[in-house]
Amino acid sequence: MSNVLRGGDDAVNNATNPNEFGRSVESHAQMRDARAEPGDLTEAMNIYRLEPIAAVDDPRWNNSANHGVVIVAARTSGDARIVASGRELDFMEIDAAPAEDVTTINASAFRDDKLYTVIEIDRNRTDVARGLIKGEISVATILPVQVD
Repeated sequence: MSNVLRGGDDAVNNATNPNEFGRSVESHAQMRDARAEPGDLTEAMNIYRLEPIAAVDDPRWNNSANHGVVIVAARTSGDARIVASGRELDFMEIDAAPAEDVTTINASAFRDDKLYTVIEIDRNRTDVARGLIKGEISVATILPVQVD
């Protein structure tokens, strides 16, 4: 059964909007990334520093690892968070299952603006590829809760 409501003399409501797939900046970037060859440096990147800002005893750190300061090349500050979180281990890469989602990528500390801040330190660089530039991001982000 549809949840579309029609009333009055309005045009038929088919629960769609005028947006089309593949027209957003993010969609274009994803398609470009998929076509890119390793070492392709045609797109200008910005350089971002991600710094932890929450106190060491902040309870949010119980759910996410603190990786310290990292520097990444990315398109935007939001993309910088995605680049950094992409370096963490996802449950789909090992024999584990997430508790509340189909991926653990959304649980990254880098995506929490209360744990990490993003600072732009350089822009329009064509000599770097999108990814981690400096810092260490541990893959030990998924902890076992049961001992064999």
